[in-house]
Amino acid sequence: MSTSSPEAVKKLLENMQTDLRSLSMECKKKFPPVKEAAESGIVKIKTIAARNTDILAALKENSSEVVQPFLMGCGTKEPKITQLCLAAIQRLMSHEVVSEAAAGNIINMLWQLMENGLEELKLLQTVLVLLTTNTVVHDDVLSKAIVLCFRLHFTKDNITNNTAAATVRQVVTVVFERMVAEDERFKGIVEQPPPVQGNTNRRSVSTLRPSAKDAYMLFQDLCQLVNADAPYWLVGMTEMTRTFGLELLESVLNDFPGVFLQHQEFSFLLKERVCPLVIKLFSPNIKFRQGSSSAASPAPVEKPYFPICMRLLRVVSVLIKHFYSLLVTECEIFLSLLVKFLDGEKPQWLRAVAVESVHRLCVQPHLLRSFCQSYDMKQHSTKVFRDIVNALGSFIQSLFIVPNAGNVAAVGAPAGGSGSGAAFEYRGTWIPLMTVSVQGSAKATYLEMLDKVEPPSIPEGYAMSVAFSALLDLVRGITTMIERELAAEEEAAAEFREAHPDQEWKPQPGENVQREKMNKPRNVLFVSGAHLVWEEMVNACWCGLLAALSLLLDASTDETATENILKAELTMASLCGRLGLVTPRDAFITAICKASLPPHYALTVLSSNAATLSSKAYSIQGQNVQIISPSSESHQQVVAVGQPLTAQPQGTVVLTAKNIQCMRTLLNLAHCHGAVLGTSWQLVLATLQHLVWILGLKPGVGGALKPGRAVEGPSTVSVFYNLCIELVFIFLSSRYLDDVSLHHLINALCSLSLEAMEMAYGNNKEPSLFAVAKLLETGLVNMDRIEILWRPLTGHLLEVCQHPNSRMREWGAEALTALIKAGLAYKHDPPLAQNQRLQLLLLNPLKELSNVLHADIRQKQLECVLQILQSQGDSLGPGWPLVLGVIGAIRNDQGESLIRTAFQCLQLVVTDFLPTMPCTCLQIVVDVAGSFGLQNQELNISLTSIGLLWNISDYFFQRGEAITQELEREEEALQKQAQEKGETLNRPFHPAPPFDCLWLCLYAKLGELCVDPRPAVRKSAGQTLFSTIAAHGTLLQQPTWHIVVWKVLFQLLDCVRTSSTTADKEKIESGGGNILIHHSRDTAEKQWAETWVLTLAGVARIFNTRRYLLQQLGDFFEAWEVLLNHIQSAALSKNNEVSLAALKSFQEILQIVTPVKDSDKAGDALAAMGVPPVLIDPLSASGPGRPLVRSDSLLERLTRYNGAELQAPPPGEESALEDSALWWSAWNTWYRMGTDSTRPPTGPTEKLSFIPSQPFLTALIQIFPALYQHIKANFSMEDLKKLGVILHGAVSVPISSDASPFILPSYTEAVLTNLQEAVLTALDVLQKAICVGTENLQVMYPAIFEQLLLFVEFSCKPPQYGRMETKHVANAKYNQAEWVALNYVPFAERSLEVVVDLYHKTACHKAVINEKVLQNIIKTLRMPLSLKYACPSESTWKLAVSSLLKVLSIGLPVARQHASSGKFDTMWPELANAFEDFLFTKSTPPDNLSIQEFQKNEAIDVEVVQLISTEILPFANFIPKDFVGQIMAMLNKGSIHSQSPSFTEAEIDVRMREEFSKVCFETLLQFSFSNKVSTPQEGYISRMALSVLLKRSQDVLRRYVEDERLSGRCPLPRQQVTEIIFVLKAISTLMDSLKKTQPENVDGNTWAQVIALYPTLVECITCSSSEVSSALKEALGPFKDFMQPPVSKVQNGES
Repeated sequence: MSTSSPEAVKKLLENMQTDLRSLSMECKKKFPPVKEAAESGIVKIKTIAARNTDILAALKENSSEVVQPFLMGCGTKEPKITQLCLAAIQRLMSHEVVSEAAAGNIINMLWQLMENGLEELKLLQTVLVLLTTNTVVHDDVLSKAIVLCFRLHFTKDNITNNTAAATVRQVVTVVFERMVAEDERFKGIVEQPPPVQGNTNRRSVSTLRPSAKDAYMLFQDLCQLVNADAPYWLVGMTEMTRTFGLELLESVLNDFPGVFLQHQEFSFLLKERVCPLVIKLFSPNIKFRQGSSSAASPAPVEKPYFPICMRLLRVVSVLIKHFYSLLVTECEIFLSLLVKFLDGEKPQWLRAVAVESVHRLCVQPHLLRSFCQSYDMKQHSTKVFRDIVNALGSFIQSLFIVPNAGNVAAVGAPAGGSGSGAAFEYRGTWIPLMTVSVQGSAKATYLEMLDKVEPPSIPEGYAMSVAFSALLDLVRGITTMIERELAAEEEAAAEFREAHPDQEWKPQPGENVQREKMNKPRNVLFVSGAHLVWEEMVNACWCGLLAALSLLLDASTDETATENILKAELTMASLCGRLGLVTPRDAFITAICKASLPPHYALTVLSSNAATLSSKAYSIQGQNVQIISPSSESHQQVVAVGQPLTAQPQGTVVLTAKNIQCMRTLLNLAHCHGAVLGTSWQLVLATLQHLVWILGLKPGVGGALKPGRAVEGPSTVSVFYNLCIELVFIFLSSRYLDDVSLHHLINALCSLSLEAMEMAYGNNKEPSLFAVAKLLETGLVNMDRIEILWRPLTGHLLEVCQHPNSRMREWGAEALTALIKAGLAYKHDPPLAQNQRLQLLLLNPLKELSNVLHADIRQKQLECVLQILQSQGDSLGPGWPLVLGVIGAIRNDQGESLIRTAFQCLQLVVTDFLPTMPCTCLQIVVDVAGSFGLQNQELNISLTSIGLLWNISDYFFQRGEAITQELEREEEALQKQAQEKGETLNRPFHPAPPFDCLWLCLYAKLGELCVDPRPAVRKSAGQTLFSTIAAHGTLLQQPTWHIVVWKVLFQLLDCVRTSSTTADKEKIESGGGNILIHHSRDTAEKQWAETWVLTLAGVARIFNTRRYLLQQLGDFFEAWEVLLNHIQSAALSKNNEVSLAALKSFQEILQIVTPVKDSDKAGDALAAMGVPPVLIDPLSASGPGRPLVRSDSLLERLTRYNGAELQAPPPGEESALEDSALWWSAWNTWYRMGTDSTRPPTGPTEKLSFIPSQPFLTALIQIFPALYQHIKANFSMEDLKKLGVILHGAVSVPISSDASPFILPSYTEAVLTNLQEAVLTALDVLQKAICVGTENLQVMYPAIFEQLLLFVEFSCKPPQYGRMETKHVANAKYNQAEWVALNYVPFAERSLEVVVDLYHKTACHKAVINEKVLQNIIKTLRMPLSLKYACPSESTWKLAVSSLLKVLSIGLPVARQHASSGKFDTMWPELANAFEDFLFTKSTPPDNLSIQEFQKNEAIDVEVVQLISTEILPFANFIPKDFVGQIMAMLNKGSIHSQSPSFTEAEIDVRMREEFSKVCFETLLQFSFSNKVSTPQEGYISRMALSVLLKRSQDVLRRYVEDERLSGRCPLPRQQVTEIIFVLKAISTLMDSLKKTQPENVDGNTWAQVIALYPTLVECITCSSSEVSSALKEALGPFKDFMQPPVSKVQNGES
């Protein structure tokens, strides 16, 4: 119910009347005047109530009168009356019905009561009611009221004193409250203050309003009183204490700061009065030093007085808190004083209250910021803020270093002896920790002890606890404030960027205005200088903080305290990081790091960092703090024992719970504040690495760490487990870091890793893999922005991969490959398929690994490739070249297993991925497959890779069209690029179309493999090369064939030829293990020979099957020549296998089909397949080498793959092969091969190294007939001569003795060798061609005869091969390297038959006549005829005779016909000699000749004589006379021939050749007495012959008779007897002949000679020999025909 409501007013009136009545009653007796006044008062009240509507206002107007009775009552000094009156007055006051005048009266009355010491409490109550209920009391009245209260405060009564004190406080407050209210009222009105007049030391108060003036006066007097000066306004003060004054000042300053800030007058008071006063009062505290003797000082020093000191500090706190902005300089002084009070020399209580004061400052971060701005940032100012922090630090240190007397007992106390609570312990000093205040509020203990007069005793640890709280609050306050402002700034920046994306945000001084418009709380001022302030604050305080916190951290024995310290260090580090203050940030982090490690643990990063700090000389007030010390070792629970990673300390090290706690903080720092760590990542990670090492955590899959050894105890297990998880989280959270921070993290990990690598160099100790594992983890987590960190990350891991320590590099590779796999598997945005650059970036390190030489790394790399292929093979796209590059980066020094793994990858690629890769990569696949073929570690891989190349070629074939299209598109693009750059397109085989180039690369690769050092590889590659060209060659465009021929095939032939000719002839010992090498392959040369054979055959086959296509190329002729050249050099190589194969190739390219014998199934097979069979020599199968046609022959493969490819050219194109230039080129090649291979050696025979084999020569000669068919049109005499030389040479070549059993028939058989047959065939072909040829061809007949006759001579005179010694086959030893001459007899005889046959056909031919062929035949036959029995073979002379007879039977008529031309003149003597040599041979028949044989031979002689008698003598007139004479002489000789003396008696009659002699005689006689004498000359010759005969008989008989007589008894020599017998037989024959002859034919002279023989015959009768006697009988018998009576001369004359 309010005081102005009608009910209240009514009640008031009633109460007043009641009061007055009571007063009247009390004073009735003693104090009548009072009674009267009371009664008149009643009347007055009633009157007022009756007359006025506003009763209260009327009452107030008349209050002086209304109050008067009560004042009078108080004047009585009767306690009862006084109490009643004061109560009534209070009631009036409370209804605010007291006027100013009345109030004055009341105060005066109260003053009197006070002076009389009455109702003191009631007085105070009344004053209070008066002043608080209304504002009527002013000026002096007010001052009197206040003085009254002050005076009551100093009475003897305690209760009164206290009540008065409270009242004073309240009154002072009221005064200032009135002023505040007054200001509120006048708030809107701006008054022009009148100018200040005069220059008094008291500022004029005329400008102030009433309430303000009162307040001013009051405050001014309070200052005066505290300063022990007289008051100006509070007149009547008798007594005053400083403590109370200071308390009042403090309360005013604390409660009404606005007053002082808004009114200059008050501000002036603060500056001019309060501050000097405070400084003055502080002086004893400043000067005082504890323990210094007062005697020593010149003047006695006033001792610090606790109550004043403490109150002064409170005032200072308030001043600083509220009026700092006004009192900048003064505050500087106060703060400096405060810092000094913390000094160790000051009393304990002083230090305690000072620390409490500092604590109060520490919880006001904004204030601290102001200090920093006002002092620390000014040039010539005290660094107040820094000093405060340093002082705190120093203070804490001093507590440890100089234990005060109170702590002595505790020094020796055992750990926890003074209570087991939290405490700090450092080097034996033990300081308990108390809970002093709630975090963030500075609740002081000693600053509140206003009632204590004596300094209190400070409990142990209190100062430390406060200082500790102050430190923590300071850190918390500063960091929270700055971070809040930073956050606001970042928010503003973000908003600005959203609004103006193109502009850069800068903090503006007017920024806060905008913020107001945006209705944001204005809690932050943005100033451009804000950052500077923050930085200065941190710079000023970090050093002191760090020193103190490090010391405390080391000394702390309490987990919570440790936690708080670590938190402070952590927040500071984070803040420094955010502000970019590197040194302080690193310093705090270093401190945490050091605390995490065992004591004295030498860690270079940290010690070097600490060194840089100490070098800046941040020792605080002369106390250099050692941050880490071993003091805390003993009181901590040990959590882990492990090996140090560093060289020092040796042995094991211990990690305590506190170490682990610090480690946790470190993890927390890294996890939550990674973004601001920057370069300090290095410190953090280095420390973590060491801790992880000591704890024995080892990296596992994906880089996460796991306990590496068994851990004991459940608590330890959980510790380890948690640490592992936290470690993982650090790197997981790296995904939230910005790019720069992430780079810092990566760099730090890299440099850590480099250190680990350094350490792992020298020793075999296990390396620390922490950094590598964490690099992996970081990479995996940041896959979404892998691009920005990929290069540094992988660059470093590649270095790790090259480290000599296997464990280290293994992990490097593990990390790298894991990252690559993860990178490829990650779902990037945009996907990898569309982000080619990223994909190549990811794959590049994989390629770089190829440069690492360590096999284990390459193994990992290849395993990674294999996994990539299996998982991402389909989507590699542009990454294929890199992947293939890796697979193909194999070297021979890498060992088998690597090559095997790489090859697995390649096989996977070829089998599964060819269709998915860009066609441009196919060439790389070919190259890679080729490189596997060329590696020499693993033969099987080489062979399989050749198989892969075959598969690849099949793929090309099947997908040809698609590949062509894609490659051509690519080509266009490249062409365009090249044109833009003005370059030419550069790729292998450029002019050819891209698809063809692919084939060419494949062929080129196979070509390289064809000259591999290993025979198996060469063979396989060769077969594959020729098969692919044959099977898929149709795909190539025509111009490409040009490249195939020249760049692939011929190049290959060149290489093979070179290698073969230079190959080693040393015998290769059997290969490793039990592999046996066949003797035909036991030298490199022989192995290369096989390659040469294959290659040449392959090229020839291509020329054959693709002839139609190749002939359309411009330079087919040049190619043909080159091929022939190759065939020639192969044919002339010193290797039978190669040379023979060359001829087969020659045959093949000439498309010569030779008949094949039935036994050669292989040939049939080929024929069945429509392949023109090559010559397969039937003897080669049983020869020394292998048979040359094998079941896996290329031809079979060719036909299997592509039967249609081998068709003949289209009809009508046969003539294409007839190109004579090609054939003549072939003929020239054949001629050169023939000449070189059959040319006999010139040097001595020892040096002879090579003689061509029979199969080779046979094949060579067999080629000629077919070749001839194409060149016969222009085949000249010259060519024929060349041919003759070769044929002769070929036949002359001897055979090696070890080959002879296979080639020579047994000597007794008259069989020709293949070679000889071939030679004859060649001549036969020629002869037939000439036969049907034109006239000009036929002049060649004589040359052919000449050649054949040469061969005929071989029968008697085998050819010589150079100066070689050849043995007869029967004498050659099979296993010695001797040369055996062939049996040429059959060959010569066959040649002779051919001659006869040919002569038969051509005898009449002009050329044959002109060239004296017949003479030559006779001349040649003369040799075997003259040798007769001396011939190597009996058959020879027999054949010679029969041939001669045949030839003569044809030739003599021709010769007679042409007798006149003289062309046969020279033949006759030759013929005569031939007859002579044969019929009267110088050779004797062999002893073992049987009689039957002899008779046969005689029959031959007889045949000859018969020929003479039938073919020659009848035509004597056409025959030269000399010749006939010779014939006659010969017949004559034959008729009396005496035989050799070697016959036995029994044989004599047979051996005498009687039949022959007889025929001779008969012929002689026949022609002697021929009546058909055509010319006189002829008859003359006959007669002459006869007479010679008779004369000779006469001589023989006479000589015999003589000898018989002389010999007496002795028998004559056998031959003489024989001779005489012969003569006798001849005579008897002659007699017979004469009988048969017409008498008119016989010359008379002849008769005379015959008769003249008779006497001589008679004389022989006396001979003793029975044989002679019987012969004589026969001879004498015919003479009876002469026994006639002589005819008369007349008769005779008539006749």
